[in-house]
Amino acid sequence: MSQAVAVASKSRPPLVEYVPSAFLALLGVILLIDASGLRHSATGVDPLGPRPAPILVGIVALLLAVALAISIRRGHTAEAESGEDIDLEHPADLRTVLLLVGVFIVNIVLIDPLGWVISGGLLFYGCALALGSRHFVRDLVIAAALSLATFYGFAIGLGVNLPAGIL
Repeated sequence: MSQAVAVASKSRPPLVEYVPSAFLALLGVILLIDASGLRHSATGVDPLGPRPAPILVGIVALLLAVALAISIRRGHTAEAESGEDIDLEHPADLRTVLLLVGVFIVNIVLIDPLGWVISGGLLFYGCALALGSRHFVRDLVIAAALSLATFYGFAIGLGVNLPAGIL
């Protein structure tokens, strides 16, 4: 009888395999509930209104959750991890983490008075330095390009105005 229990337990995947499926199902339900509360405000420019997009994403999430659960039940489970690429005996690099936190705090403080272009450039440059890059001029040029590209990408491409600051 113990062999029958062992065979039955081997054929059933562990419950932890269903966590991503449950997360997708929960996400789908939340999206559908939230979308049902949206008012239908169709205009001449947008005849559908805001409801169809979250409803579609919610339905797709639910369908993917069901498909994933069926796939797991059929035996397509994740492979056991063979090992990490990190050395667990080595302590965390607290200096780098604190430098990155400091760079983000400086960005939060400076974004309104200086604007995104300057604070974003300092953010990108500071992150590169904190992560160990020693190409100072190249990193400064890349940081300036990234901050300008994101500023104009948001302003022109998405119509979202980032803080301009002193510029």
